[in-house]
Amino acid sequence: MSSQDFSPAPYPFYAEEGPGAEVVASPVRPRDRYWLHALLFVLTMLTTTMVGVALQADFDRNLAFDVEHSFESYALVWQHPGALLGGLPFSLTLAAILLAHEFGHYLACLYYRVDATLPYFLPAPSLIGTFGAFIRIRSAIYSKRVLFDIGIAGPLAGFVFLLPALGVGLAFSKVIPGIAGQGNIHFGLPALEWLLERAIFPSAHSADIYLHPVARAAWIGIFATALNLLPIGQLDGGHILYALAGDRHRRISMVAIAALVPLALFWWVWLVWAAVLFWMGRRHPVIHDLSDLGPGRRRLGWIALAIFILCFMPAPIAAGGL
Repeated sequence: MSSQDFSPAPYPFYAEEGPGAEVVASPVRPRDRYWLHALLFVLTMLTTTMVGVALQADFDRNLAFDVEHSFESYALVWQHPGALLGGLPFSLTLAAILLAHEFGHYLACLYYRVDATLPYFLPAPSLIGTFGAFIRIRSAIYSKRVLFDIGIAGPLAGFVFLLPALGVGLAFSKVIPGIAGQGNIHFGLPALEWLLERAIFPSAHSADIYLHPVARAAWIGIFATALNLLPIGQLDGGHILYALAGDRHRRISMVAIAALVPLALFWWVWLVWAAVLFWMGRRHPVIHDLSDLGPGRRRLGWIALAIFILCFMPAPIAAGGL
């Protein structure tokens, strides 16, 4: 899954580092293709609703989540289109979290008059029905304050939506002894979910709590938030880091990438992330701005770090029996 907020292209004009540095000119602004944004969103709603149908059916029957059931839901909906309604709690919750994240970035861009596209959603007949969403920034950013505000606006907005979604989803969840050990997919337990579980189910073990589809959508939002806040390259966390640390961004990014390697002992996909981020995610477009961010933004930076710690999981997904 790729739910992180990668910008598919760096800012279209920026200063390069090193000898012979030059300024790359911005191309002519392309026309907005609203039809494409709408089509991708509708398709994503369809694929995530299909996953929601399977999740809701398993939840109603007290059956642990099974990947095969997600694909069986397509045949079920083909025969009984009304079954789609059962998948809406999951898909609408997930869409709200993803939209909040991306529109956090987008509205910050509008506020600072930075040219950016509307969100592109990525539908996929996968475990969660989507590969996430992203916006594309099409103009240069010259201020670290602007970079910081745009970078942090997405994770903060997404967190504001996923937190109540997780609370509501947990309230509708139920206790089934040993449910976490069943099924062919096991999901990790982020600190944020553990804390809310202790408040809602104080006497239940986490392995016995069967998450309602709304809570599962919130879990996906938690996972995506953690990925986005990795302090690497041009991820949201990388933008925040660059605005705060400047020239130290590259060194810290390399340390963070190296830290992903031993985490592969818990989840082998971290090796893939480490390789991809090492190959294409180490650098950040240079911003020549010596102004200080101020204490308010630095406090927000600490809040972003706290959100990252609450959301991060060493082993987000594991196959059954592992």
